[in-house]
Amino acid sequence: MAHESRHEPFLIDEGAPATGAPRPSWTLPSDLLAESVVRLRVLALLYAFVFFMADFLPWLLFAEIRVLAPAVHWVPGALSIVVALCVAGLTKVRGLPDRAKLLAGLVFQVLGSVGIAAAESHNITAPMRYGDSGDGGFGLSWVAPWVMLFTIVVPTRPRTAAVAALASLSAVPLAFVVGPAVGWNAVSMQPGPFFFALVFPNLLVFVMAGVGARVLYRLGTAVREARELGSYRLAERLGQGGMGEVWRAEHRMLARPAAIKLMRPALFGARDAESRDLLVKRFEREAQATALLRSPHTIELYDFGVADDGSFFYVMELLDGFDLDDMVSRFGPLEAPRVIHLLAQACESLAEAHEAGLIHRDVKPANVYACRYARAVDFVKLLDFGLVTHGGAARDDTRLTAAHGAGGTPAFMSPEQALADERLDARSDIYSLGCVAYWLLTGSPVFGGRSPVETIVMHVKNEPGPPSRRAELPVPPELDAVILSCLAKDPARRPQTADALRARLEAVPGAGAWTADRARRWWDAHRPPAAIPPSP
Repeated sequence: MAHESRHEPFLIDEGAPATGAPRPSWTLPSDLLAESVVRLRVLALLYAFVFFMADFLPWLLFAEIRVLAPAVHWVPGALSIVVALCVAGLTKVRGLPDRAKLLAGLVFQVLGSVGIAAAESHNITAPMRYGDSGDGGFGLSWVAPWVMLFTIVVPTRPRTAAVAALASLSAVPLAFVVGPAVGWNAVSMQPGPFFFALVFPNLLVFVMAGVGARVLYRLGTAVREARELGSYRLAERLGQGGMGEVWRAEHRMLARPAAIKLMRPALFGARDAESRDLLVKRFEREAQATALLRSPHTIELYDFGVADDGSFFYVMELLDGFDLDDMVSRFGPLEAPRVIHLLAQACESLAEAHEAGLIHRDVKPANVYACRYARAVDFVKLLDFGLVTHGGAARDDTRLTAAHGAGGTPAFMSPEQALADERLDARSDIYSLGCVAYWLLTGSPVFGGRSPVETIVMHVKNEPGPPSRRAELPVPPELDAVILSCLAKDPARRPQTADALRARLEAVPGAGAWTADRARRWWDAHRPPAAIPPSP
């Protein structure tokens, strides 16, 4: 059943346990952790650059200061630069979890602080003097902004951030304590001045870093909680389009992964309370109807609901494979027998929907998915019934057809859908499926105008050429004829049902040439089973 979520539908902790176990110390969602790794890489490179410019460049530019210094003076700086470059390289290692990279960043924070403190102290012989007022300390170390910056870049629990900050800030007084022993400096101070010059300022920075870490921790907790929809947590964004976003999700209690699509009412023209309520009714009615579809070639709908901010969400099965748009873009046009094999399965899904009075209205390559399904490969799933309508039904208050116009995608839209014809029926989906077939064979749409409006006009007025003229691979004349019949401007000249279209496709000579063995060899070469992401 539909339910109202208690949280905003925005995004969760990559490794959050699903059974109420203690949460890990890394609180931000996986996509934000990945962004933190990128910032860590930039910060490490910036550290190396600034350290070189401040500590080594003057030696290269000015002869008067180009003195052969003892190794104890320049080795700490050189090691700090090497460590920074190693951390920057570590952030690009594939297969290493983001958490491990950020843990290395915490170690780098401490080692980098030691390098800064050593560079600042190795030539100091006495505190600064403020005229007749006497000794004025040493000023605030550059370790302070370094620690504050790391508190923001590396998201950790406050306790973890506090330990790292304390270790980093301790490098400043320690450098002055051990300096005389290793030849860095010759500073000797009484305990009182030493505390207020070198310890107390860094304690204040420690407090500030702790406050910043706590704010970030609460922010991460809020983001994690906001990414919860009922019993599901949004884990990773898989895609984004004009109709919404698709996320990989995890159930709180079940190990089964799922996909969630989020859609906002504003995208459908609902901008006031009344139109929103009508749209919610339509959404619930159509989601319930879609959930009743049982074709194995229709995406399985687990759940649906409306979140607190009014966004709709579908919870669907998570598939392993390629949508046909991605498949052709990555691997090129498909051979005719394979196209027939894929389209016949899509016809199975549409046939059941049409018999139930449902019109998909957005059949396009991105909504047809070829996947591994149990032991089968090249198994088609028809996705995204979010624009579905009841074919032939009278216009009623819950359809809101006028509010969102023609809907669909211009490159795959039937002429009657482009004209927002109220008599839209199943034959509109058949036209769109013909456009999909054209794309699979040629790698290009039937019509490609310079704008969406021009493309729509071409669908209404222009006659398409046979796909064989634009295809790189052979296309049987019989398949040309089937596709052109699907693309007829007059719906009466198209195949009248999805079953009729499937029968014509399977009657094309050579239709059975794409065998299960050929399909399995293709999938083993292009998406081997070992590449399938493990279930969480």
